[in-house]
Formats: sequence, structure tokens, C-alpha cells
Amino acid sequence: MADKKAINKPKDKNKGGAPIGNQFWKLRSKHGRDKLFATPELMLEAAYEYFQWCDNNPWIKNDVVKGGEQAGMKLAIETERPYTLTGLCLYLGCSSSYFRVFKSELEEDPQDFLTVITRIEEVIETQQFEGAAVGAFNANIIARKLGLSDKKEHSGALEVKQITGMIVT
Repeated sequence: MADKKAINKPKDKNKGGAPIGNQFWKLRSKHGRDKLFATPELMLEAAYEYFQWCDNNPWIKNDVVKGGEQAGMKLAIETERPYTLTGLCLYLGCSSSYFRVFKSELEEDPQDFLTVITRIEEVIETQQFEGAAVGAFNANIIARKLGLSDKKEHSGALEVKQITGMIVT
């Protein structure tokens, strides 16, 4: 049986000098995640690799022939894959929140990461917009994704009258 004094005796460090108990977090020499890219050029190169991957891996849309002798026959149609920021982040192995935080922390960017990130975002937006404009992508979905909408605002006060239970404007 172990000696009670030995069990209850507080020890700060083991023989290797590492904290024991619930203090293993102190072993970590740094906190947080490293930058994914050492230079803006490497980031841009990785983004271009993602864009190329999208171009080389189109979506396969399943459709059916609607008329003629081959009506009912199934077709596999390749469709263009839109570039997305979330797709880029998945490709890079990071989350979109990591990307947003990384961008927001670039106040005075001596290495010019902000310029590269802006370029990446503009390439994505342009590809989505142009794809929707030529009918390759669903225009309604892309318009919402890009924050574009056809809003019609009406100004002026409406007069509401109640006549025998009906509301007339």
C-alpha cells in the first residue's frame, strides 16, 4: 500500500521538468494557430491551385431527356463549379472564420497579404457574377450570395380605413 503522505504530497514538476496534474497546458510554448502561409505569394499560389481544381472538377448534374425517341434516358451533364470562399477555405484546410479573422488582423500589412486576399475575393466574386450572367449558375442564388438584389422601396404613408370589417388601402 502506498504511503498517504506520498500520495497527498503536492508536486509541481516531474523528473523531466514538465508540470503534472491539470497543468499540462503550461507545456505549450505558443497559443493559437500559425499562419497558413509564410508569404502572400504562397497564399495566392494556393488560391490559384483551388481555382484550377474547381475548373478541373466540374459538378455532374443528372438530368433526363424529356422528349423524342430517347425520352426518359438519364444524362450526366458536366456543369461549371463556382469558386467560393468557403470552398477555398476547405481546400486550404482552414475555416472561413479563420480567414475572416486573419484578414481583419491585417491593419498595416508589411508583406501585402491584404492585397492578395482582396484579389482572391475579387476573382471569386467575378467568376460567380459572370457565371450567373451567362446562365452557368443560378442567378438568384449568386445575386443573394454577392449581396445583390433588386429592391423596390415604396415611400409615403399608407392610409388605412376600416369599413364594415374590411381594411381598404
